[in-house]
Amino acid sequence: MRELSAKEVSELLQAAEAQPLLLDVREPWEYAICHIEGSEHVPMKSIPTKLASLDPERETVVICHHGIRSRMVGQYLQQEGFTKVINLSGGVKSWAQQVDASMPVY
Repeated sequence: MRELSAKEVSELLQAAEAQPLLLDVREPWEYAICHIEGSEHVPMKSIPTKLASLDPERETVVICHHGIRSRMVGQYLQQEGFTKVINLSGGVKSWAQQVDASMPVY
């Protein structure tokens, strides 16, 4: 699993030919406050039941509030055969600080 900063993920999104899946694993109330545009919301506890709907070959950026839950989900995805997993280091909080200052924080 790769660890990328918010700025690095932003650059990846701008340069990528095939857009990575932005997988937000926070709770619904957190996602309602703020999220990265285009992200898919699958709460952490729902990942095992949604696994079959995810593409293990697609580049996947896992997102949470600070990067800890997303790292755990990323490790799980790797154990399940996902080969292109990226953890958004610092989570949406760092995204708000480094990329999108208009994003609400909590």
